Amino acid sequence: MKTNNRKSTLRKFAGILGGLAIFPVLAACEPQTTTQVSPAPEATPTITPAPGETPADQTTPTVPTTEATDSIVNVASGDPQFSTLTELVNAAGLTETLEGQGPYTVFAPTNEAFAGLSESTRQQLLQPENRETLRRILQYHVVPGEVTSDQLQSGEVATAEGSPVNVQVDAAANQVRVNDATVIRPDIQASNGVIHGIDSVILPPNLNL
Repeated sequence: MKTNNRKSTLRKFAGILGGLAIFPVLAACEPQTTTQVSPAPEATPTITPAPGETPADQTTPTVPTTEATDSIVNVASGDPQFSTLTELVNAAGLTETLEGQGPYTVFAPTNEAFAGLSESTRQQLLQPENRETLRRILQYHVVPGEVTSDQLQSGEVATAEGSPVNVQVDAAANQVRVNDATVIRPDIQASNGVIHGIDSVILPPNLNL
């Protein structure tokens, strides 16, 4: 009887040992899970330039420059010598035209030039019923295209009014005349053309004031 009990105990012990031997095998057969750790992003170094220095990768924007940024109307309205002309241009409804793309050449009478007209004539031109006459007079001072003083040549030049003006260039005297007016302030540059200040008002032909 004791022999049987001993055999039974040995069998149980052998079974336990066999079970323990299986664990390493099962562990070896299980798929291994790999955990990937993403590296921390590299910090971008911040370079602080020394006073007066500019970082190599920093560019300074280039701002284009132009000769003039204001239209003929803005240039004239900002010049005290053309305040009467500016008033008449507004009264004639030509402001938008002379602010347009152009380009235009304007033989612009100064305040002193308009003062050569009688006070009654100036007041008459400001009346609404004479607006078309005023427009004709002002358009007679405008030449389509930009013509600087060194480009002016003697001869007739068509105006926006339709009738030509007579330009006389005296190179020896360094003088330019337009009909009976003399250019006294040449080449006032604007973004859409050029202004030549003249010393008297010129009138289209067949116009009675």
